[in-house]
Amino acid sequence: MGLTIGVDIGGTKIAAGVVDEEGNILSTFKVPTPTTPEAIVDAIASAVEGARAGHEIVGVGIGAAGYVNRQRSTVYFAPNIDWRQEPLKEKVEARVGLPVVVENDANAAAWGEYKFGAGKGHRNVICITLGTGLGGGIIIGNKLRRGHFGVAAEFGHIRMVPDGLLCGCGSQGCWEQYASGRALVRYAKQRANATPENAELLLSLGDGTPDGIEGKHISMAARQGDPVAVDSYRELARWAGAGLADLASLFDPSAFIVGGGLSDEGELVLDPIRKSYKRWLVGGNWRPVADVIAAQLGNKAGMVGAADLAREPDPIM
Repeated sequence: MGLTIGVDIGGTKIAAGVVDEEGNILSTFKVPTPTTPEAIVDAIASAVEGARAGHEIVGVGIGAAGYVNRQRSTVYFAPNIDWRQEPLKEKVEARVGLPVVVENDANAAAWGEYKFGAGKGHRNVICITLGTGLGGGIIIGNKLRRGHFGVAAEFGHIRMVPDGLLCGCGSQGCWEQYASGRALVRYAKQRANATPENAELLLSLGDGTPDGIEGKHISMAARQGDPVAVDSYRELARWAGAGLADLASLFDPSAFIVGGGLSDEGELVLDPIRKSYKRWLVGGNWRPVADVIAAQLGNKAGMVGAADLAREPDPIM
C-alpha cells in the first residue's frame, strides 16, 4: 500500500513517523502535547503534516491511550485526556485530508512487536507493557483481537486482589497496582522504610529518605545488587508472572512479549517473571510452556504498529 504515518500520543510530546511496509521509520516529527482535547487534535495534525513533508502518504494510524471502538474511529474514554466519545478519526481526517484509523496504544505496540519485533515467526502471542501502568494486546491466528466492542486486552484492570489497592480506574485490586512502575516504587519505599540498612545504596541515590526514591534509582541500585532494590523487582515479577499464568489459561499463546519501560532491565526482571509464571501455571510441569521474551522495538513499537495498522482492512468487514 505504500507509506503510512504512525502517531504516538505521549504525556509530553506527540510524535509522528513515516513508516514503510517493512516497519522502517523514514522520518519523524514531534510537537509538545497540549492540555486540551481540541488542541491535541490540532497538534496531531501538525505532527502529521511535519512528518509527511516530501513523502507520498496513503494513511495515518493513531495510537491513543484509552478505549477505542471496534470501528477504529472513536475514543470512548481516555484516562489522561478529557476524551469522552471523541470522534478522533473524523476530526483528524478533516485536518490532514488522509484516511485515519485510531487504535489503542497498547494494541498498536503489540502489533508492532508481533509484525516487526520479538513476535516475528509466532501466530499466537500475548503482549504486556510494564510501564507506569500495565497494558497489553492479543494476537491470535495472526490477527489483532479487539473484542466485540473494541476494548479487549485491558489487562491492567483485571482484578487480581478482591478489595485490594484502589486503582485510578476506580476499581480495587487491579493487576497494574501490583505489576507496574508505580508498584515497583511503592515496594521499594515500603522496604526501605522497614529495613533502611538494606537500602543504603538505593537511599543514597535519592534524597536519603524512602519518600525520595524514584524508579530510576531502583534500576541503578538493583544493577549494583542493592538488596531492597533487587527484592522490589522480584516482588513486581512475582505478580507479573502470576498474571501471565492466568492469561495462559485464557489464550494459550506460544509466547508472551514483555515490553514497556521496565522491560529495559532485561533479565533482571524477565528471569523472575519466568519463574513466577512457571510457578503459577496450572500443570506447568507437564504441559508446553510459552516463551517469555523481551520486546525489541522499545518506544518505537507504538508508532510502527499504528502505521502498519493503517494498512489493515477494516476489522468490521
